[in-house]
Amino acid sequence: GKTLLAKAIAGEAKVPFFSISGADFVEMFVGVGAARVRDLFETAKKNAPCIIFIDEIDAVGRSRGAGLGGGHDEREQTLNQLLVEMDGFTTKDNVILIAATNRPDVLDTALLRPGRFDRQITVDKPDVRGRKAILEIHTRKTPLDSSADLETIAKSTPGFSGADLANLVNEAALLASRHNQTEITADNFEEARDKVLMGPERRSMYISEEQKKLTAYHEAGHVIVSKFTNGSDPIHKVTIIPRGRSLGLTSYLPLEDRFTQNKEYLMAMITYALGGRAAEELVFDEVSNGAANDIEKATEIARKMVRNWGMSDKLGPINYGNGHKEVFLGKDYSHVREYSEQTALQIDEEVHQIITGCMDNARDILTRHRPILNNMAALLIEKESLNASEIDAIIEAGTPA
Repeated sequence: GKTLLAKAIAGEAKVPFFSISGADFVEMFVGVGAARVRDLFETAKKNAPCIIFIDEIDAVGRSRGAGLGGGHDEREQTLNQLLVEMDGFTTKDNVILIAATNRPDVLDTALLRPGRFDRQITVDKPDVRGRKAILEIHTRKTPLDSSADLETIAKSTPGFSGADLANLVNEAALLASRHNQTEITADNFEEARDKVLMGPERRSMYISEEQKKLTAYHEAGHVIVSKFTNGSDPIHKVTIIPRGRSLGLTSYLPLEDRFTQNKEYLMAMITYALGGRAAEELVFDEVSNGAANDIEKATEIARKMVRNWGMSDKLGPINYGNGHKEVFLGKDYSHVREYSEQTALQIDEEVHQIITGCMDNARDILTRHRPILNNMAALLIEKESLNASEIDAIIEAGTPA
């Protein structure tokens, strides 16, 4: 999206557009990068008015002195030359400089001061309206079946970039073509979405009946816990068809894009993440490593709630940082913890309390609705996939009036 925005600016301005990657400046020979910077700016001034676009500027614009080697390497020399050229600009030159990066946190502060890159535009992933508009563009010349609702597809693809959506439409068109269809259906988009997110189906993979039963109860556990937990997103579908490294998938369809998440929603996320593990314990009186990813996600959310978001009543609204800072990432090189051993112990206790509380809640929900769990798992084993309406029908049939 960032590169596209720069091209759109040049197109609207109807001026020459010079594009270069930050990595193109950095060479093994000393002085080459700085020479390329000088040549680029000289060419731009000769062709003024024009726009210079430097993509992935973090390759050359990282904070100086952040390495463990010499203090004046080729990259720093190139950055110094870039700063000099930017200072040499005047309004009469009629040259606009635009740059893009995914790592604004590592850029040298000198690049961002007024007179250089003083205007910063954050290009986020598109929201629901943006995704729908992008889908409309990519499906403009594509015949769609009446079942293919772009609004629903946009809602079911949170976090997708423009390139992801283009790939989604392309995959859906390929699937329709393989089935000799003249139009793309909602099912084609559904399968394409799962393929983009999770990888292709692995129907040839041999799964024993016992493993299939375990996966069915695991996924049914996610669904039922989510359905009976306040604040959860609506369930879109559940499947036990293997994809990528996953043996099953429970898919959610958020009603809207969430830019902030309250404590109730985060607790709900942890609870339904642990629903699969709770179902395994309840039905088989045994646990497997199939819930490893769920436990990792639940623990990460709980730790952020306590350490970063101030959601612990015991520790209060304090940000305790990120524990140990990583070596070689950004500007920090030492393992520094910003709190005492006693506080670290309290953080661990609070995280443990959140996880165990949510796990107990998941167990309680599944124990109370055991007949629904059994029915849903049995139907999953039979049909392999259930959509939202089928899930609702199972729950309504098993819930007393």
